[in-house]
Order: sequence, then C-alpha cells, then structure tokens
Amino acid sequence: MELEVQSVNISESKGTIKKPVDKIELNSKGVVGDAHSGMWHRQVSLLGSESIDKFTVEAKREIKYGEFAENITTKGYELYKMMPMDMLRNDSVELMITQIGKKCHGDNCEIFKEVGNCVMPKEGIFAKVIKSGALKAGDKLEYVKKIFKITIITLSDRASIGEYEDRSGPEISKILNEYFSETNREIKVNNIIIPDEEYKLAISVDDALDDEADIIITTGGTGIGPRDITPDVISGMLDKEIPGIMEHIRVKYGSKIPGALLSRGVAGVIDNALVFTLPGSVKAVREYMAEILPILNHALYTVNGLDLH
Repeated sequence: MELEVQSVNISESKGTIKKPVDKIELNSKGVVGDAHSGMWHRQVSLLGSESIDKFTVEAKREIKYGEFAENITTKGYELYKMMPMDMLRNDSVELMITQIGKKCHGDNCEIFKEVGNCVMPKEGIFAKVIKSGALKAGDKLEYVKKIFKITIITLSDRASIGEYEDRSGPEISKILNEYFSETNREIKVNNIIIPDEEYKLAISVDDALDDEADIIITTGGTGIGPRDITPDVISGMLDKEIPGIMEHIRVKYGSKIPGALLSRGVAGVIDNALVFTLPGSVKAVREYMAEILPILNHALYTVNGLDLH
C-alpha cells in the first residue's frame, strides 16, 4: 500500500502547532530542527488527512496541516489502524511505527484550547527513524505491515526418523497463530524436526537467525537425560538471558508436580530474536506458552528498541 505525503511540518517549541516547510531532513534523532526530536521512540509524528477531514467538521473551520503538531501529513490510509513495528519507507527514508495515539496534554495543546478536543491522541501515530534522508510533500511512502517470523524446532530422535508423530511443535504453532490473530498480527511459522544432536540444533538456530527470525522456540531436550542437550546449546548462544520467565514457570508448576523442577529450560535473546526452550510434552507446551504469551508482545517491542513503558 502506498501513501502520499501531503505536508511536512516543523515546530521549534513543544506544545505549539507545526508550520509547513518545503522539506524535512530525518536523522537518527528525528526531524532536524524540530522540538520533538531526540533519542526516544516518538521522534516523528504522523497524521492522516483522513483524520483531519473528520475533525474539520467538529471544529467547524478549515484545519491546516501541522495544526495537530504532526511532522508528516499523509493521505491514502487511516494511520491509526497501523501497529507498532510496521514500516513506512521509500528509497530515501525508512520509519518504524512505535506508538499509536498518545495522552492528550489538554491545556498545552493549541487545538484543544480552541475546540476542547484533539484528534492526535486517538488517531495520530509516532515513529522512529531507521534510515535517514529527506522528505517533502508529494513524496510517496510504502506501508509495510510487520510479519513476525517464528521458527519452531522440535528435538526428538524418534520423531526425526518418523517413529512417532510430533505433536508439540504443531501445538506451539497453533497457540501462536491464535494469539497473533487475536492481536491483528501476521506471522510466518517454520516448523523443523531434528534429532537430539548439538550441532544440528546450533545449525537450525543459526539458519533461523539468518532468516531474521523474531522468535525461536524449541520443544524437547530440556530434562536431565543423557540426550537432553537443548538448554546447554542455547545457553552458550544467548546474548542476554531472561531467567525470570523460566524460574516462574518452574516454581508455579513444580509446587504441584515436583518433577517439573527437573526441567532446565532457558529463555533469552540472540541478536534481535527471542528464544524459549520448552519441554517436549504437549501438556508442558500448553503450560509454558500460557505463561510466555502475556509477556511476548512487550518483549518483542523491547528487544527491538521500543521503550513503551
């Protein structure tokens, strides 16, 4: 989908309307010369002319571009329907959507003081600059919806040679498809079955990272048996460990079933990918995923540099 830039706007002070300019320069801090630029997630503000047109009726006067303090005014799509981590880009610039809407500042907002309402908190969006460059009215921006790439790796000697059907990997896939569908997200899932071999696991993880996976989940090999090597391999590959989630799961389920405390599952980050190692049973997969899902969205944002506290 393509959007057309209607206006580019700058203000030197916060809490004031922005004035249209011939072009804006975008760098790692946002719009050069704009009061809202900085090393944070709301570097650039955007508002669709579709939203401005609706508010014009309420205001009972023409609303000029920049009056809602947006840096970029667009046409072609209702921006508030986008999601964080979606992208807007062309050959010159690239922006990552970081936030939809914001808290209204009321008396600090020129439009709010005049009309008693403002569209920006509900329908404006914010972005950070991924690729620096110039932008002007008339330029086109391609809207690219974020598709999360997920690799699920089942470790099982017997399943890898077809002695029995893998049910844990498909169960994880089913749970994730339901979760992302409910949050209006798209995913691409790659299911792999390998034997309990260290080098095959390491290669499979490297392949997933080469494919820019956002999430890698393993199932199987987390116990204390002679062939249980998953946590050992993954721990050595992690850039950052996230111990809390697995500790919580072990305590929660270990208090009911002491055998659950023998699971050595780990979680962490490799590059920008979240990694979780789950036990091999379908029951355990359901239990672990029930605890992982509530933190998944926040973890995805955080690992991609979106501080949305």
